[in-house]
Amino acid sequence: MPNPKKHHSNMRTRMRRAQWKVVRPNTVKCPQCGSYKLPHRICPNCGYYKGELWVSKKVKTKKQEDTQK
Repeated sequence: MPNPKKHHSNMRTRMRRAQWKVVRPNTVKCPQCGSYKLPHRICPNCGYYKGELWVSKKVKTKKQEDTQK
């Protein structure tokens, strides 16, 4: 297995690692509810996409709330 011939300095190593940045995902405001969502996706908060309701939100009943506790 090949081994490096010379030791890389800390500066050189850190300069290479400086490119490993964490990038925040691009978000847009939902025109219906105003919460932030990923572009070209259904809003997880209200369920709308391009002005149309795609996913209706589940309404919790008392029975479901009691079983979750």
